[in-house]
Amino acid sequence: MKDFELYLRKAGLAENTVRSYLYGIRVFLSNYELKMEDLFEYKGYLLDNFKPKTVNLRLQGINKYLTFIGQEDLKLKFVKIQQKPFLEDVISHADYLFLKRMLKKEGNLKWHFVVWFLGATGARVSELIKLKIEHVEVGYFDIYSKGGKMRRLYIPKNLRTSCQKWLDVENRHSGYLFLNKFGQPITARGIAQQLKNYANKYQLDTNVVYPHSFRHLFAKNFLAKHNDIALLADLMGHESIETTRIYLRKTATEQQAIIDKVVNW
Repeated sequence: MKDFELYLRKAGLAENTVRSYLYGIRVFLSNYELKMEDLFEYKGYLLDNFKPKTVNLRLQGINKYLTFIGQEDLKLKFVKIQQKPFLEDVISHADYLFLKRMLKKEGNLKWHFVVWFLGATGARVSELIKLKIEHVEVGYFDIYSKGGKMRRLYIPKNLRTSCQKWLDVENRHSGYLFLNKFGQPITARGIAQQLKNYANKYQLDTNVVYPHSFRHLFAKNFLAKHNDIALLADLMGHESIETTRIYLRKTATEQQAIIDKVVNW
């Protein structure tokens, strides 16, 4: 860490910036490993608990460190700073159902269930890749954060039942739920890339077909069916209910539809 500190100081960064970067790196290294799955998980944690400006500051520190150690291929993208009065880049419920239906129709059940689990559980992609068949059998997955907090990821009954039928046909009764072609747990990057491939194949907007988009969809659908924002905050693993309030907003498309319907003067 001393060498990294010297690297930052030689770059002429302000003292507060150096301290901020060093603090962020220490937090990351004490809780996560330097691999893409953990970097995605860390970014998800930041997005759920901090404002975009703070998220980008932490990501900038991580990226500086990755450059320092020669791992630039792991660098993370920053988030958009501007706060808009609507949700954007969220897959519509219709497109979610269409994607599920097309994957099932073509017999691509593994990816049918990847999409279904993302949309029906609110799981982060870093959590989805850790799901095991045993979790499907009991109906939930207890996730322990690095700080010792526990969040329960529930698997809805209809999803659980359908998934168990698929697993029975596959003759799989234990181990990780989603495997790649080599029989290893699928990666977060693999899921993100494959979703883009299917978006292109089925002519869906690639800007809204990405893992975290389905988490947004879960939250919006939950509030539409069961207007309990405090419960949703618990289900999403948000430390502050203020973070969850964004899901009370409409998407830009929904706002336009409401205006078209309501404003006739």
